[in-house]
Amino acid sequence: MSGIIFLGAVILFFVLSTFKILKEWERGVVFRFGRFQNVRGPGIIMLIPLVEQITRIDTRTITMDVPPQDVITRDNVTLKVNAVIYFRVVNPEAAVNRVEDYYFATSQLAQTSLRSILGQYTLDDLLSNRDKINHNLQETLDKATDPWGVKISLVEVKHIDLPKEMQRAMAREAEAERERRAKIIGAEGELQRSEKLAEASLIISKTPAAIQLAYLQTLSEIQKEGKTTIVFPIPIDFLSSFIDNNKK
Repeated sequence: MSGIIFLGAVILFFVLSTFKILKEWERGVVFRFGRFQNVRGPGIIMLIPLVEQITRIDTRTITMDVPPQDVITRDNVTLKVNAVIYFRVVNPEAAVNRVEDYYFATSQLAQTSLRSILGQYTLDDLLSNRDKINHNLQETLDKATDPWGVKISLVEVKHIDLPKEMQRAMAREAEAERERRAKIIGAEGELQRSEKLAEASLIISKTPAAIQLAYLQTLSEIQKEGKTTIVFPIPIDFLSSFIDNNKK
């Protein structure tokens, strides 16, 4: 009886060692006596027991959060910057044979690249040219990880942590800029108003009747405000027409 159980266990071991099931996103890097054979999968694959071994590789996109890094910008501002990287394995054989741990290697490369590349920019560039910096990071990392069979799909700088004194200085600068724009808008409004008044005065000066209508309109508006006593200067030109009529 024990012999049958032992034989059954041996057969089960060989079956489990011979057949492997790889999911759709998995690839198997197969080694025979320690030497690379090929990449297999997905689906059911067959191995030679005790002769071939398999290393599974996930080919889905991996999201890696790069921890905050101390960055000194080109204009000597110290910042803390973190980022997120999206990458995937496109060459399973290279990811196994050419680097010990492709995930750890990509993480370390991302941290050093983040410090070195962002240090080439000024603070204003980091805040205003985020897309350009992300593209530069992506190209640099993709070129470095290509021998490892890793494709960097996207790099995004997530957060730039400014020192407190820098935040206060930027807030004062933004407030001064808003005040400057408000003064410019007010000055432009006064200029337009003066131009319109000049045009109106020129037109009125050429038409005496228009002057009389303007005074009468002003009197009518003052009366609507509920005033009981109105002292309003009347120019001689306004009365000249009445004087001429009385003489006739």
